Amino acid sequence: QVQLVESGGGLVQAGGSLRLSCAASGRTFSRYAMGWFRQAPGKEREFVAAIYLTTDYADSVKGRFTISRDNAKNTVYLQMNSLKPEDTAVYYCGASYYSGLQYDRERYHYWGQGTQVTVSS
Repeated sequence: QVQLVESGGGLVQAGGSLRLSCAASGRTFSRYAMGWFRQAPGKEREFVAAIYLTTDYADSVKGRFTISRDNAKNTVYLQMNSLKPEDTAVYYCGASYYSGLQYDRERYHYWGQGTQVTVSS
């Protein structure tokens, strides 16, 4: 069983930055593929970034967001720069049993409660 707790969301002006954190319980954190997804009102939860041995990003955030992990701290991060109003959403951290980068939310087994990110224009 893994519990995930996100933090770091908030209100920021367009062009600003935020860093999200996702703290995980459990002793096997390093074995999980991790990802960030987001869900805007009235929309489905969409892929943002994934990390395993490598990283990958949705086209909409490539070059602006960076995912990283610190296995010693059981934490995954999402550094978000050059934020745009369209980045406004609830951001969720997910953990997957499967190895490799995971892009499909159906392949994630654990989710955090989410953290709100609001970007004003």
